[in-house]
Amino acid sequence: MTSKPSQKIPLGRLEKVDLRTCWNEEDAEFTLWLAQAENIKLLGDAIGMELEVLSQNQFNLLSSDILCRDPLSDRWVLIENQLEITDVTHLGQLLATMASLQAATVIWMAGSFTAEHRATLNWLNQMTLPEFRFFGLEIELWRIGKSVAPRFSLVVQPTEGIDVETEVADQEELAEELLEELPEELPARLTEEQEQNLEFWDGLCQQLERRGSIVKPSDPSTECDMSFAIGRAGFRLYTRINKEANCLSIGLLLSGEDAKPHLYLLEEEREAIETEVGVPLEWADSSHEKNSANQNCYTYFVLTEADFADRDRWKDYYQWLCLYLEQFHEVFADRIKHLNANDYHPLPDYSFNPLKPSAILPGSSSYQRDG
Repeated sequence: MTSKPSQKIPLGRLEKVDLRTCWNEEDAEFTLWLAQAENIKLLGDAIGMELEVLSQNQFNLLSSDILCRDPLSDRWVLIENQLEITDVTHLGQLLATMASLQAATVIWMAGSFTAEHRATLNWLNQMTLPEFRFFGLEIELWRIGKSVAPRFSLVVQPTEGIDVETEVADQEELAEELLEELPEELPARLTEEQEQNLEFWDGLCQQLERRGSIVKPSDPSTECDMSFAIGRAGFRLYTRINKEANCLSIGLLLSGEDAKPHLYLLEEEREAIETEVGVPLEWADSSHEKNSANQNCYTYFVLTEADFADRDRWKDYYQWLCLYLEQFHEVFADRIKHLNANDYHPLPDYSFNPLKPSAILPGSSSYQRDG
């Protein structure tokens, strides 16, 4: 009698997922996820260690570090994590923090490791005392069905029982070359305000990318202002946060020796420009300020009552900024291509100023008028 074939179990398909789909921000999301007890346990299982996360507040750590304790040895374990490929800045921060805390174990986790950085960790494992251990792990995300799971891959671990002479030569050369590239001074730790600025502008840049905007994001700024290219040198789209006045401004920044004539030529089309933008604009010529070497000029407008302490409103600010950055790009990009400073002919009376002398960019101490 022929037996019936057994019913096949339906199999799902594994799909590798980009890390950024789960964690947009390295410090604010990825680090916080990794520091949770259940996720630290997964990490500990991958390297064969028990780890206890400690409070960061009492230690002078760089923002991306996680500090743990090894219960067996009662010594510090330092974790450096990043979402992208390993880089020399994270390596420098890792070594500097390790030295300041005298940590015994270092775990460097990243989306992927370069061959040079693997060689550096291997070299450190071989050339330091046995009590110091260096681990390198790559993290991946895999989806099966609707579930997503992390996978840790150990790419570097402490060497035990290996003939150092047969392993060191090539790795030592690579590691020494890499260590020579480390900056003489590590970047200063960001202030709380700089970290908030960086977070805000990073969110704006991500929003522009998701929209496929014609305005191309640049590196997020740690300052209260940020600018974007608009297709010609001497012109930038400009955004600024003024937390004291609770306002947000956006406009066109003109710089260089031709900034003033370019601004005046644009103002000849003021009515058409403001109609196309959809709002009245301020036109500011800083060259009229006494004893000012600043030759920047602006045309801009302001969103008032912007509460930056309320992070729930940031999405609304991103939408507003994206809308008007794109609007300014559409209105000004073609116009500035055809501007020629030689077409500007000032009136014989040079004291005459058709621009509003009070129209100074809000919140910028550099542009305050002398009494």
